[in-house]
Amino acid sequence: MSRALGDIAEEKACLYIQTLGFQIIERNYTLRGGEIDIIAIKDEVLHFIEVKSGTTYDPLYNITPKKLQHVINTAHRFMQKKNLDLCFQIDAISVQNDVCKLIENISI
Repeated sequence: MSRALGDIAEEKACLYIQTLGFQIIERNYTLRGGEIDIIAIKDEVLHFIEVKSGTTYDPLYNITPKKLQHVINTAHRFMQKKNLDLCFQIDAISVQNDVCKLIENISI
């Protein structure tokens, strides 16, 4: 998938979670060794969100254990760097055929 299509999927995901009451804190947060597509907050809980899109099968299958570990490590480093002490979780949003689906608190 091209970067442009990924950007479109991330924009759709942001609009979708805002309708669910999330407030976007950062997008495309990158540190050496990891990137988080969306960082948002809702009900005093930080959500580190991986966005995946595709058309032929559920794009969430593209989240590998290695990718999830990178997101977790980056989330910890984000909180440390910002000196935050909040509850957090790792979520995913699937964007498939213009339909967004939020999966909260993912694990592999």
